[in-house]
Amino acid sequence: MPNHIARSSLFAPVNSKNNLVYAGTTLVSRVDAVIKFWGEQLDESQADVWMQAMYEASKHSLGEPIVISRSKFLRAIGRNTSGANYEWLHRSMLCLEQAMFSIETNRFATGSQSPLHMIDKFEYDNEIKSHIFQIDPRWIRMYYNNEFSLINWSQRLSFFHNQDIAKALQRLILTSNEQQQKHSLEWLKSKLIYTGRLRDFKNSIERAGAELKRVGIISDFCIEAGSKGKLQVSMTRLKQS
Repeated sequence: MPNHIARSSLFAPVNSKNNLVYAGTTLVSRVDAVIKFWGEQLDESQADVWMQAMYEASKHSLGEPIVISRSKFLRAIGRNTSGANYEWLHRSMLCLEQAMFSIETNRFATGSQSPLHMIDKFEYDNEIKSHIFQIDPRWIRMYYNNEFSLINWSQRLSFFHNQDIAKALQRLILTSNEQQQKHSLEWLKSKLIYTGRLRDFKNSIERAGAELKRVGIISDFCIEAGSKGKLQVSMTRLKQS
């Protein structure tokens, strides 16, 4: 996943039933990137779908139609092949096709005149029971200078159910090679689109920290006062994660 995407609120651990809809809204991200987004707020399950779609796309030339077996795709992201999951996958692909963004960084900009879609030209071929989509060739800019993270898929699939905050933190942690990582609690609350009370968020993120330790992504996790007295999350990344 491109680091600028992983560091932003483009994907977040939200309840898909209460999704926000954006129209050129500036997302939460680091100060070195301005990302504007159009479409429904995407959740962590849709992050799984998009990452698997990009993995499938990596086997083809950019802009080339990609044909995927629904059953193989679902199994690859840890889901069974029930009718409900087929319907969920179809809805998720539609959301990704409709979602689009522009980005400006210190090194590049793309999508300002014509926003970049998460996936392009999605369709379902009933005869071969397969999904077909394309990836805009401009996506290559998001991966320049090795500005991307390799997600440990076996670790991601081993998260317990309802641990979407942990899954979101996994993506964030992997954007940096720094072993010791610290983030403002308020910034994380905004990035993760958590709309409840701060004290409730603290409890949720502490549970996520315990899950990250169980899965083997971090060795230590705590909430502490920073140099200016504001609360921050401190995590120690394991080298093999």
